[in-house]
Amino acid sequence: MQCSFVIPGDVVGSAEEFVTGDGTYLKGRSIRSLTTGITEIDQKNRSANVVSKANILPELSVGDVVVGQITNMRDKMAIVALAFKKGYESRPIPRTEALIYVSNIRNTYVKDINQLFGPRDIVKAKIIKEHPLDLSTKDEDLGVIKAYCSRCATALRLVDGKLECPDCGNVETRKLSTDYGLGMIR
Repeated sequence: MQCSFVIPGDVVGSAEEFVTGDGTYLKGRSIRSLTTGITEIDQKNRSANVVSKANILPELSVGDVVVGQITNMRDKMAIVALAFKKGYESRPIPRTEALIYVSNIRNTYVKDINQLFGPRDIVKAKIIKEHPLDLSTKDEDLGVIKAYCSRCATALRLVDGKLECPDCGNVETRKLSTDYGLGMIR
């Protein structure tokens, strides 16, 4: 596999040899780069790819999964400072806030938002509206991926389906993602 640095429009490969992959497009019989980056040939799938090395911000659109930290709570919503978009973990999203309204937390009635989210919690959510950015955690894989104790601010551990504080013994509830406690986003 030969890697080379390319800029948008550079030829990455031939349509006779490869199919277009990530970061590429077809023009005539040539596969060209969509972005600045390093070429990568997937021999198994016979695809030509470009791994972006540009430090541009990922575009956010409806359906994207994002990760952020709850910075403030109100009666009917949580304010989330976005950190990154799934698939673009190495490119942080600077100073962007989004809202999760109580009606978008889960598919059933929510009486108290404080039973499902807490300040400083890290959440994985889906963008459901762009202007302003509204998020949803209704899907099973979405929700809190790391929670903090409301008494002592220690990270909570998931033990037998309950969130327990290892320092003060406090037990709390959250709308948990299936990724809770894994330390990675699936």
